[in-house]
Amino acid sequence: MRRSTPNCSFVAQEQRRLLAALDVLDVAAVARILEEFVTSERRARLRGVIAARLDAVTVAMDAPHDPHNGAAVLRSCDAFGLQRLHIIERAEPFLVSNTVSRGSERWVDVNAHATTEAAVAALRASGHELVATHPDGELTPRDLSSIPRLALVLGNERDGIRPDLAAACARAVRVPMRGFAESLNVSVTAAILLEHATNGRPGDLPEPYQSRLYARALVLTVPHAAEILAARGMHLPSPLGGPPPPPPKPRGPKPRRPALPGAGERGAGAPEEREGG
Repeated sequence: MRRSTPNCSFVAQEQRRLLAALDVLDVAAVARILEEFVTSERRARLRGVIAARLDAVTVAMDAPHDPHNGAAVLRSCDAFGLQRLHIIERAEPFLVSNTVSRGSERWVDVNAHATTEAAVAALRASGHELVATHPDGELTPRDLSSIPRLALVLGNERDGIRPDLAAACARAVRVPMRGFAESLNVSVTAAILLEHATNGRPGDLPEPYQSRLYARALVLTVPHAAEILAARGMHLPSPLGGPPPPPPKPRGPKPRRPALPGAGERGAGAPEEREGG
């Protein structure tokens, strides 16, 4: 299966750096400064999407390997308003194809866990019921919208859901099919189930978190945001801020070589000197 592919990124590590950079700043002040540089329509769009964001529904992926599948699930999470995606990395970090995710990694928080135990503990602490995807699941997609806090568990492309994670799932959901295919690609399964799971749910992020997301969105989308904030005395740590790059060296005309002695005093029959000797 595909692992070495161009234009990919380890989004969990990159998000940690971004959030660490924003944590040292006053997000309300960041928003006040940067929203001067966006239209009122853009502000309303950002606030509207953030207000509809969901914490009640999340996804847990078990050791995704293919960066295209991981990116497609991440994009579906964004499309259906999920704020968090949990990844059980096990042996390798979560790699995402940027050409597939199309910027969704900027909006969905990716929480990476080294072990099943850590992921399950985090999801149970937030009150989510773990529901596995399985061809013989007792639930249908329509049942998911009635689960108050849902963590949809998706398996690895080759191994499915590992036994230790399956044991932590209270129930399982199936995607009804009437063809010869017994299963669907993991990203297609995620999209089908998330449409049903999120249908009719209002946004439920607490207001302080919405404010942080709004500031993050402005930092990531306003051109030269780091320079604008620096001019107001708010410096973003690396990689978003830091000193500006040095200006390029001036590139004037190539200097001419000095003329040879006596070159201007040739006789009529003397050969003409060419530039550069």
